[in-house]
Amino acid sequence: MRHHNARHYRWSAGLALLLTLAAPVQAQPAAAPPAATDIAANPEVAAAERLFSAWLDAQIAYRGLPGVAIGVVHDQKLVWSKGFGFADLEAKRPMTAQTRFRIASNSKLFAAIAIMQLREAGKLRLDDPVVKYLPWFTPKPAGPDDGPITIEQLLSHSSGLQREAGDHWSSFNFPTEAELEALMPGRQAAFPPQTRWKYSNLAFAVAGQIVEKITGQRWADYVQGHIIVPLGMTATSIDKPDPLLAVPYAIRTPQGTRRILPFVDARGMASATGVTSDVDDLAKFISAQFRRGPAGGANVVTAGSWREMLRVRSVDENWQSGSGLGFDHSRFKDRTYVGHGGGYPGNTTQTLVQLDDKVGGIVLTNTNDSGPNDIARQLITTVGEAVAKAAKPARVPLWDDAWARFAGLYRGVDDNVTQVVLLNRQLVLLPASATAAETKTVLEPLGDGRFRLTAPTGGGPIGEIVRFDETPGRPARMYLGDGWSTRIDAF
Repeated sequence: MRHHNARHYRWSAGLALLLTLAAPVQAQPAAAPPAATDIAANPEVAAAERLFSAWLDAQIAYRGLPGVAIGVVHDQKLVWSKGFGFADLEAKRPMTAQTRFRIASNSKLFAAIAIMQLREAGKLRLDDPVVKYLPWFTPKPAGPDDGPITIEQLLSHSSGLQREAGDHWSSFNFPTEAELEALMPGRQAAFPPQTRWKYSNLAFAVAGQIVEKITGQRWADYVQGHIIVPLGMTATSIDKPDPLLAVPYAIRTPQGTRRILPFVDARGMASATGVTSDVDDLAKFISAQFRRGPAGGANVVTAGSWREMLRVRSVDENWQSGSGLGFDHSRFKDRTYVGHGGGYPGNTTQTLVQLDDKVGGIVLTNTNDSGPNDIARQLITTVGEAVAKAAKPARVPLWDDAWARFAGLYRGVDDNVTQVVLLNRQLVLLPASATAAETKTVLEPLGDGRFRLTAPTGGGPIGEIVRFDETPGRPARMYLGDGWSTRIDAF
C-alpha cells in the first residue's frame, strides 16, 4: 500500500476555483444530542421500524421461518427490540426480545475479552507461543519453516489451524477438553501461520483452554465471573439447558416440514460456540464496546484493549472482510462494521456494529436457513441508519465573519500552491483534482486562528493543527503539516 508523506499531501500543485457558496453567519452552538427516548419516538425511526417489520414479516411468511428476535442499540440504550414469529411452533409460543438462543460463534467475542483481561493482568502476551501455556499444543506444521502459533494468531483467524476438531457438527458429540488435548499432537495445520485468513473454531477452543490453564477455573466459571456478571447480563449462560430457549429447528425440507433438533452441549468447544443469550443482554454487550473510560457504566477491558480487539489483524482475500481479535469486520454500502455471525444446530445469529455512529444490530433466529446476516444488514441499513441520523444533534456549522480573511492562495517553499476556500459556512482545502468534491478537507475551528484538519482518510496530516499567522510587518502565512506557506495574491 502506498503512503504519502506530508510534503506531498498538499492536494496537488495547481489550480482550484475560489468558491464562496454561502454568506457568512455568526457561530451557532451545537444542540445537545437527543435522549434515547426521543430517538425511539422520532418519526423517521418509527417509519423505518414499520418498513423493516413489514419486510421481515414477509420473509417469515414466504420462507416459512419459525421466528426471529431483533434489537437496535444506540450507544448505551436498546432503542428498539421485537420478536417475530414463534419461539416454539408447536406450542405457539411467541418470539420476544427475551427469548434465549445459542449465539454460537458470537461466543468468540467472550473468548477474546477473556484473553485481553489476562493480558491486562500481565499473565500473558499476545505474541506468546501457545505451547508456552499448553505443552500438548504441537500441531504438525503446514510448511518446513513455520514458526510457532501465537495467541494473537488464534484470535485473528491467522493461525492456519484446521476449522474443526472432528465430526461434532454432524454427530452432535462435541469433544471434551481432554479429548481436544489428545487429538492435537501431530494434527495437520492447513496453512503456515500468519499467511492467510482462515476461520477456525479449533483455534478458539484452544484459546479457551489457555484461559483455563492460567486461571485454574473452568471456562464457564471464568466468563460468568469476569464478563457476564460485570456487564449485568442476567440472561446469559454457557452450555446450560434453559426453558426460555427458542426451540431449535432444522432447515425446511422440500415438503415444507422442519425437524426439531436436540440441545447440544459444546463441551470443550464452549469458548468457540457455547454461549446462550438474548437480545436484551447482547445489547448490554454491544454498549460496552462504545464505552471509553469509567463513565457510562462498568466495563470488562480497558479502552486500549477494546481498540486492539477492534483493529483489523487479518483480511480475507476478497478484502471485504477480515478479523480483529475475536471480532469480524465487514464492509457494505461503503461502511465498515464489526461483530460476528454464528451458527449452531437450530440457531443462527448475527451482530453488526457501526462504531462511528455507535449503532448496533442484533439478529437471533431459531433455524439454520434464516440468513441472519442478510436480516442484520437490512436492520442496520433501515432502522440503524435512521437511529444514527436521529441521534445526531441539530448543528449549524460554526462560523465567524473574521475567518473569511483566511481564504486565499498559499505558496510553499517548493512553489506548491494550496487554496483555502469558503464552502457552506466552512473553511475548506479544495484540491484541483477531478474528484475535488469527494476529497475536500474541512478545517474544524479550534479558536485563536487554529483549525484541525479533518478528512475520512488520508496519509497526510489528518487530525493535526492548521495555523494562520498574521504578524504585522510580514506576509500572512499558513502552517500545514510540515511547514509554512506564504499568502499570495495570484498564481
